[in-house]
Amino acid sequence: MTDTLTSTNSAAATPAASPAAAPAATSIDAPAAALAAPLDRAAFAREWEEWHRAHEAARASGHGFLAVTGLHWLGAEPQRLDGTPGRWSTGDAGPVVELDEGEVLELDGVALEGRHEFGPIPERGGVTLRSGELAIELARRGGNDIVRPRDPAFPFLAAYSGTPTYLPNPRWLALGRFVPYDEPREVTVDAAVEGLQHVYEAPGEVEFVLRGEAFHLIAFNGKEPGSLFVLFTDATSGLTTYAANRSLAIDAPTEDGTVLLDFNRAVNLPCAYTDYATCPLPPAGNRLPVGIEAGEKTPLARVEATSTAA
Repeated sequence: MTDTLTSTNSAAATPAASPAAAPAATSIDAPAAALAAPLDRAAFAREWEEWHRAHEAARASGHGFLAVTGLHWLGAEPQRLDGTPGRWSTGDAGPVVELDEGEVLELDGVALEGRHEFGPIPERGGVTLRSGELAIELARRGGNDIVRPRDPAFPFLAAYSGTPTYLPNPRWLALGRFVPYDEPREVTVDAAVEGLQHVYEAPGEVEFVLRGEAFHLIAFNGKEPGSLFVLFTDATSGLTTYAANRSLAIDAPTEDGTVLLDFNRAVNLPCAYTDYATCPLPPAGNRLPVGIEAGEKTPLARVEATSTAA
């Protein structure tokens, strides 16, 4: 599982208009071309509620990010990790676990015993092992191999009562345009963990007009083929929304580059909830000077690291 993981129209992009005046879609999942249809506000609010319930359910699942009990950085010297079988280390050949007699881990349903070499793990890649009810994430973030156990019985998960949000409002819909670079660019961004950096491939930028002002944001590749996401902050960051970052997923652009930005679906990354996250921060320049009073607000509680291993 990832930290991310994981969200136009300039003055020259004529299809865009201020969300307060632009016609909106009957469904917020509809293609941008459907924005010419009248807005059904009841359907708009209902679809947002359904989306947000599903998003919260995934976040609060038994092995979701709210169940992470620690963040352990692997080194050359084998070490035992709290609540996790075996002694763990890493090197040029990738992570290794050494299990004592009676200690068992499962990988894809296969029991591991003794010494097991996982091989090099690609950046932002990883595998999930099982130990009883625990799910143990072995991953690579910012050039480092890490282990993150996830426990369905973790008290923070049990106490989680949901994330506050702004009420959904169609004024925060914006038509925009995706402007691809001549070639995708590697963009280095800082992380929630001090001293860590991530490198993402940026295929281009999203230009859009919001309430009469033109903006642009560097976009990264999304989870689905052709989709995008943007990391950003705005004038609400650190006040009503999480200070470090906000994320917005964007469906794949149409053939002419048109995209729909629905800031009602701006969400928190895991670092808003826990110190055990390595989330990327927005690229330089992805700070909007206006307040985006839409989407998720700052969580009511968070997990703070309690040991040097985290």
